[in-house]
Amino acid sequence: MECETCREALSARLDGEAEPVPAADVDAHLEGCAACRSWQDEAMALTRSLRVRAASATPDLAAVVVARGIRRGFGFARPALGAVGVAQLLLGGVQLFGVFGASDVHGAGVHGVAGGHLFNEATAWNLALGLGILCAAWWPRVAGGLLPVLGGFLAVLAPFSVYDLSSGHASATRVLSHVILVVGLVLLIVVHRGRRGPDRRGLPVEDRVVDGVAEVRGGGAERSTRRARSRLRPVGRRAA
Repeated sequence: MECETCREALSARLDGEAEPVPAADVDAHLEGCAACRSWQDEAMALTRSLRVRAASATPDLAAVVVARGIRRGFGFARPALGAVGVAQLLLGGVQLFGVFGASDVHGAGVHGVAGGHLFNEATAWNLALGLGILCAAWWPRVAGGLLPVLGGFLAVLAPFSVYDLSSGHASATRVLSHVILVVGLVLLIVVHRGRRGPDRRGLPVEDRVVDGVAEVRGGGAERSTRRARSRLRPVGRRAA
């Protein structure tokens, strides 16, 4: 066997391909040819250097991750939200007992039984908002559910407050008392975002594995991946 043929067979062996000549003949030639043995050693070393490389050094991001997790916390938001809840409860109590003229009801033309019931509704609503804000401060997971309620209430209340203030149906002190709820709304947003963490949506794409299939969450990629996953069927269950 010529050295060129032997080396061609050795190259195929290293690549996992079929050897052009019987392996026994190649091994027999190697036993008597020092040049081919040296070539084989060099080829094996070269192949290994191309396939196996030293792991590159990676930066230690532990401190950055820990610091980001600390910044992601609630900080002052929960205590401040609790204080807002207490203030709102106090405001409801003041309205309930008619202290400092706080029992004024927005609007005009409401008297008698209807006016009394409207006053009771407003008082109950203020007390309920205070309790809800306190619950959100204690259990941040409920903050998201309170956001549309409080936000919708303030959105509807704003034009009525402007009208009542301009027409003299409500005092400036009464209207300014609603600033407590505005502060509460801002703090609810902070607490809600703090509970979710910026990386829940900070990363535009989230990868996870569902039933052994990687799912990409985010925009159209999520929908396309779900469609692709729905088309996958076990081939072993096909009817013959």
